[in-house]
Amino acid sequence: MTDQRPQYGEIATLEEQRRAAGLPPLGEVPAVEVSGTENAPAPGDRVPSASAAARPRPVDRFVTIALLAYGLINVVMTGLSYLDFSTAMNQMMTVLGVDGEFTNFAEGRIWGTVAAIVLAVGWSLTAFLSIRRLRAGKLSWWVPLVGAAVTLLVASVCAAIPLMNDPAFIDFVAKTAGR
Repeated sequence: MTDQRPQYGEIATLEEQRRAAGLPPLGEVPAVEVSGTENAPAPGDRVPSASAAARPRPVDRFVTIALLAYGLINVVMTGLSYLDFSTAMNQMMTVLGVDGEFTNFAEGRIWGTVAAIVLAVGWSLTAFLSIRRLRAGKLSWWVPLVGAAVTLLVASVCAAIPLMNDPAFIDFVAKTAGR
């Protein structure tokens, strides 16, 4: 023989539980009517279904993912070149025909690292917003394009700061402007 007594509601019927809780029996509960006429569409109105609002868009999904993948490859390659900023700027100055080499090493190292971080954060934010829109069933192909443009603009400004303070580049700009 056990001394354990049943816990509240283990043996009681639904009616006994309701009575113990101070609720009326189920037969006495009034039915609640829901009228949907306040926000109901007028006859002849087109009603979008829930599936139409969040319908899958396979082309949009493919394009968005392809743009994000392309962006990731660019971020990795460009970010690595920004981490070796002097070499990247020397190559760029050679392509432009600048006489001399990039010598603003300290500033280049700082701003190159900042530009690489901007690229990584910009891509991450773009990917987050794109995936969020994809899951919501909204068009999202444009998000990687806008994200890339904004991120590239900010990273370019970061890269331009040490370049504009380099003596060889300043001399090149002065000679080019004087022509």
